[in-house]
Amino acid sequence: MIQRLVYLFFVFVLLVACNSGTPKNVLPVNTMKVVMFDMLKADEWYARKLVGDTLMLKVKEDIPLYEQVFAVHEITKKQFYDSYHYYEAHPVAYKELVDSLESYANKQKLKTLKK
Repeated sequence: MIQRLVYLFFVFVLLVACNSGTPKNVLPVNTMKVVMFDMLKADEWYARKLVGDTLMLKVKEDIPLYEQVFAVHEITKKQFYDSYHYYEAHPVAYKELVDSLESYANKQKLKTLKK
């Protein structure tokens, strides 16, 4: 009886371990980091434009910018936010994403400085 319970527990652990991969609808880290980098650039552009043009305070232009980023990367808003929520809920994967994004941003900065 105990051997069967141990066996069932082992099988259960194996099944959970095999199914613990990233869901298919979640963007991979390498794709997500580039999308997030472009969204951060869009935010920065919008913030700088907002500082210079006080009349824009009433106009919400950052949403169309996000939609342009989604179109460039051929993803949907839902794909992005589903992926982001997945990474948010999984701290190890989120850390990997943030570290990858930081590394990517540093590489882009170096490319800009070398020009």
